[in-house]
Amino acid sequence: MLTETTTTDTTGLPMGPCKHIALIAHDNRKRDLVEWARFNRDLLAGHNLSATGTTGALLAEVLGLEITRFRSGPLGGDQQVGAKIAEGDLDLLIFFWDPLEPHPHDVDVKALLRIAVVYNIPVACNRASADFMISSPLLSEAYLRRVGEPESRPTALWMTRHG
Repeated sequence: MLTETTTTDTTGLPMGPCKHIALIAHDNRKRDLVEWARFNRDLLAGHNLSATGTTGALLAEVLGLEITRFRSGPLGGDQQVGAKIAEGDLDLLIFFWDPLEPHPHDVDVKALLRIAVVYNIPVACNRASADFMISSPLLSEAYLRRVGEPESRPTALWMTRHG
């Protein structure tokens, strides 16, 4: 007889109404992210913003907002953002990455996206997903982000009953 092999206990990380949002864009996507951020400036202004390298400099100049800057992605910026996620200091990731161009730091990009999924961070990888994310009523509300065993992973008990 199979028994349940995973725990259903989860913990949560509270997000306040003011979110910490990281903004990242690969070179071929920087223009798109800057245009998106300019259009959404008033919504972004109510949150704590951070960005990697050149993207942070461009956004600070165009938006006139305070933006905490990490290193450039290939120089450890993606890893710095991932560390902030793991520490519970980041609520949303808007990462306009370029899937059609090889990058010397592809391993870091994959690690960043993996850690965002592990810690249940909302991630927008293009304008459409960023539009949906920023227009969500949850953006300006307190929210308890669940962290723990992914509930979508079937347990052995579930598989016994439904498999």
